[in-house]
Amino acid sequence: MDEKETLHRYLRARRDNLLGKLDGLSEYDVRRPLTPTGTNLLGLVKHLASVELGYFGEVFGRPSGVSLPWYDDDAAPDADLWVTADESREYIIGLHLSAAAHSDATIDALPLNAPGVVPWWSEDRRHVTLHQVLVHMVAERAHHLGHADILRELIDGTAGQRPGDPNLTPHSPEEWSAHRATIEAAARAAFDATQKTQDRDHR
Repeated sequence: MDEKETLHRYLRARRDNLLGKLDGLSEYDVRRPLTPTGTNLLGLVKHLASVELGYFGEVFGRPSGVSLPWYDDDAAPDADLWVTADESREYIIGLHLSAAAHSDATIDALPLNAPGVVPWWSEDRRHVTLHQVLVHMVAERAHHLGHADILRELIDGTAGQRPGDPNLTPHSPEEWSAHRATIEAAARAAFDATQKTQDRDHR
């Protein structure tokens, strides 16, 4: 497998992993904000679909023709990171699949050293290659997939990339609870020890 195919394989896998985070969840759960900054699962899908259309479309002179109104000048800030009530789950997933197909066509058509221009980057770094953009997008997707992992676990306790994920230690709910309690106890013990040291130093 050559370098382009290796990077492309990782990109495709991260796409599939992200969509898998929506499986079995209600309309509310895929949309609801779970952090103080509003991070939510379906918003991550919307954001990453939009980002791919830019990086593998506009950057290489291959516009998709897909309308992204949340990037319009009069759009609300961060409108690409959450989903309005009238934007259906099916629409957002369809957008994600369309973006992936458009990106795949660009990746298949161009060599790794194909030049591109990222107009939203600073002048000194906006001239890029397909290789650089592939690495950037694998990193971008992995970054947000980490967010999605945590959001899904907060919603219903589901962890790992798929059922039986070999990278996740197999534990029962009771064992996970005990494991968490062990970590909590260690954190409190470390905090208490630090406080004692600080108190002693200030005497």
